Amino acid sequence: MYEYAEPIAKLIEELKKIPTIGAKTAQRIAFHLLRIPKEEAEKLAKAIVDVKEKVFYCSICNNITHIDPCLICSDDSRDPYTLMIVEEPYNVSAIEKTKAYKGRYHVLLGAISPLKGVGPENLKINSLLKRIKEGNFREIIIATNPTVEGEATASYLIDLLKNYNIKLTRIAVGLPVGSDIDYADQVTIARALEGRYELKLK
Repeated sequence: MYEYAEPIAKLIEELKKIPTIGAKTAQRIAFHLLRIPKEEAEKLAKAIVDVKEKVFYCSICNNITHIDPCLICSDDSRDPYTLMIVEEPYNVSAIEKTKAYKGRYHVLLGAISPLKGVGPENLKINSLLKRIKEGNFREIIIATNPTVEGEATASYLIDLLKNYNIKLTRIAVGLPVGSDIDYADQVTIARALEGRYELKLK
């Protein structure tokens, strides 16, 4: 059986550890890296090391940052009375790209998933409660993902926060524009129905 040279084999094995990267994709990436100039490979290696050395979680919201507090938490122009709860830092990035939200964030760094051994104690929920008790929030937006884990996390948070004198909202998740109802899953259709709105007739 043919085997790659040891350095290539090691690189492929490391690349396969990245989520969504299978054996074939790992091989393609490894051989791409083999072909590029050494300077480019060194830039990539430095970028990876820099991320590990210089990027960390914000002490307030848990978003990824290179300064503490992060740029969002230290921005005085943002609405201090609205807090959006998301699962991961990349959710913050997706929402920020819309430019439709100007409040604060709290990143849980995961979602409740008993099958994966992730419970509420593994998430940044204690720091969330501390922020809510010490802050002056008027609305908390629960923006966990429309997955089984995201819905379980949302339900847990709603039960936890329902006795606070703060408006609780959940982002509406429905059918994407241009999609077909036939291809939507049951959760998506159910959420689309829940998030329906009244038509303004002229």
